[in-house]
This record gives sequence, structure tokens and C-alpha cells, in this order.
Amino acid sequence: MKIITKIPKLPPRPRDAHKGDFGKICIIAGSIGMSGAAALAGRSALRAGAGLVRVATPKSVLPIVASIEPSFTTIPLAEDAIGRISAKSTNTILNAISENDCIAFGPGVGQSGDIRTVIDTLIQQENLKLVIDADGLNNLSKIKNWPEKLKADLILTPHPGEFERLWSGLFREKFPAKRIDQAATLAKRTKTIVVLKGAGTIVSNGNKVYVNKTGNPGMATAGAGDVLTGVITALIGQHLSNFDAAVLGVYVHGFAGDIAAKKTGEVSLMTTDIIESLCEAFKKTLD
Repeated sequence: MKIITKIPKLPPRPRDAHKGDFGKICIIAGSIGMSGAAALAGRSALRAGAGLVRVATPKSVLPIVASIEPSFTTIPLAEDAIGRISAKSTNTILNAISENDCIAFGPGVGQSGDIRTVIDTLIQQENLKLVIDADGLNNLSKIKNWPEKLKADLILTPHPGEFERLWSGLFREKFPAKRIDQAATLAKRTKTIVVLKGAGTIVSNGNKVYVNKTGNPGMATAGAGDVLTGVITALIGQHLSNFDAAVLGVYVHGFAGDIAAKKTGEVSLMTTDIIESLCEAFKKTLD
């Protein structure tokens, strides 16, 4: 297993660039009561340099999400009786795939059979660059033998609890004791990129492993994972490989958290502080 220590960088931006050069991405997120997750992921993707960000969210939630940030556009999705994404939204989502360079799915979506139907469809789309996070992972863990269906280029971003659910949904044996082996083994067996979040977030494709050194306990706050989803998705849209986007994403995300903690302290750190510190983190990383 090869240990990676070098942090990837984005190339300099051409002077004659336009927004299409820096990625069109779509973040599928949110439900009634979880509109913030969709908005946080969308805002962080913008701060991470995506040229065009679309947030697809249940139609009753859309006005709230749109009011939080005017710089992303929105796509209304069909919803069930309690404001979660409905399977009737599948065609709308498939149309969004054709218009975007990368798709993220999961922050704040909740869990349901309809959502699992949508995910089942997404993972079977060839050449789709797809990031699955949060409740997207919890739904994925309930789809039997999903790696056998997988055609998309998939990045999984579980925290330890989500990792355990993914593992137990696929394998009968206990997962390895060491986090580095957990991430590498799941990545290799599922042919995905795994971002195992936590203190010392680990990124692996099964052959290469990166252990992150940035970040602090103040980032253990609601919404921080949604920010990471937006950052990684934006970096994929800017033509980094899935692995490099994940490595740079977790590094800059943690670095932004460290910058924010110096201003607010770890106790008072909020997710929006991380987003606002992405500017300085990228500037210092890319200089």
C-alpha cells in the first residue's frame, strides 16, 4: 500500500477562462427540516471554485435553500408526503446528470425506499462522477450487493458510524481494527474512493492511502461534513481525479477549520465559519 503525503494542487486559472472551465456540478440534497444541509454543500462548492453550482432539492424546501445563497441555482424535485425526495424525481435527476460534470447526493435527504430507488439508478450510470455522503450512505447500505451494480465512478465519504453500516451491509466478517485498513479494504472491495472521516481523515482507493493532518475538534459540529461534500465535488468539477480531489478536499477543509478556530476558538466554531475560511485556506494552499 502506497502512502501519499503530497497535496495535489489546482492549476492556475487562464486569464480568458469562463465559468464552464471550472465545472458544472449538481448537489442533490435536503428535505423538510434539513434545508441547511443542501445550502451548506452548495455554498462550500462555490467557495471551492466550482464554475456553476446547482442544488436539486424537494420542491417545498427549494424556496428556503434558494434564499440562503443567491449564487447557486436550484432544481425542484418531486417529493413524498413528508418532504423527502420521491422516486418520481428520477427523470429530473437523470437530466441533471447530462448537464453536469459531477453529482453529489445525500446531505439531509433522509431515508426511504424512494431514495434508495434513486441511488440504485445513479450508481448504475456509466461514466458518472458521483459523491455519496450522509443519508445517501445510509440508504446505500440497505441496497443489497450494490457493488455488483456499480458503473459510476464513486466516492464514499462516511463517518465511522456510516462506515460500519456500509461494511455490515456487504460483509459478514468484522472490519479491520485500524482505520487505515478499514478505508483501504472497503475501497478495494467496492472499487470506490473512500474518505473515512474523523480525526485524521483517511482517503484510499484501495492501493494508495492519504492520512490527513489538518483539522481540529471544533469541526465536530453539524454540517461540517456537508461542507466537505461540496468541496470535493467542486474539485472534481475542476478536473482533478477523484482521488486527488478527495485528498485536496479533506486537506483544505481541515485547514479552513484550523483558520476558523484561530478566530473563534474551537468551542464556538460553526460550520459557516469553515466555509468563510475556505478562501484563505485555498489561497495559502495554492500559493
